[in-house]
Amino acid sequence: MNVDLHCHSTASDGALAPAVLVARAFEKGVRVLSLTDHDTLEGLDEARAAANALGMQLVNGVELSCTWGGATIHVLGYGFEQNAPALVAAIAQLHDGRWLRSEEISRKLSLKGMPGALDGARAIQQELGDSGNAPARPHFADWMVREGFVKDRAEAFRKWLGAGKLGDVKQHWPTLEDTVGTLRASGAWVSLAHPWHYDFTRSKRRKLIGDYIGAGGHAIEVVNGHQPAEQVGSLAILAREFGLLVSAGSDFHGPGGWSEIGEYRQVPDDLPLLWGRFKHDPIIATV
Repeated sequence: MNVDLHCHSTASDGALAPAVLVARAFEKGVRVLSLTDHDTLEGLDEARAAANALGMQLVNGVELSCTWGGATIHVLGYGFEQNAPALVAAIAQLHDGRWLRSEEISRKLSLKGMPGALDGARAIQQELGDSGNAPARPHFADWMVREGFVKDRAEAFRKWLGAGKLGDVKQHWPTLEDTVGTLRASGAWVSLAHPWHYDFTRSKRRKLIGDYIGAGGHAIEVVNGHQPAEQVGSLAILAREFGLLVSAGSDFHGPGGWSEIGEYRQVPDDLPLLWGRFKHDPIIATV
């Protein structure tokens, strides 16, 4: 695909630095890219410089965490002003909250005979690239592998860090309504990330989308990497029913993961594409 609106760098929980990620996307044929790191804008400047040098369009992006119905929900924002006051303030609060969560994960792991988790996870994070953001659960998982507590990342999540496990520390995220409002106030186009990832019944998923629209959401992400075709079909039906724009992306986190940058299932032809609303300025490569 030549458009990818969902990927992550070392600014959050990805494995590649922003510039390296952009270069990989270019090699894979992507020409319109949005870097959507979790709860941070830290990687955008580096990514934009790399994209401009290659003649790519980089769309400002972010994936914000929030709560709805007792669950953590992710919302994607695109095309906002990077210094928008509402977004800058929200990011600062999320940054502090993520550090508190990492400290709590470390404390809980220490009580189970795994001391030094925060320092270890932070070291792994810094090996991937310099970041002022808190280490995320994948960094803790990789530290657990390195220390011999588990055999691989999958086991770390299955036993310790996955949903409902000891390391699944719930943060007091903002509400869905507040998060969509923040993005709208910052001039962003808004898409609900991977609606099928949430362990909801059919009726609860429909309620989520209804409340999301009520909060001011524009689109839903109907394709996320190589998710099953039947899920894409079900989300396409919801997009048609609710009259929503749609977005799509690889949700790439790093080489060897479940997805590759620029690769995801085809979006059904009849759906209105969110990226058709973006401003497409011609960019001339500087090298």
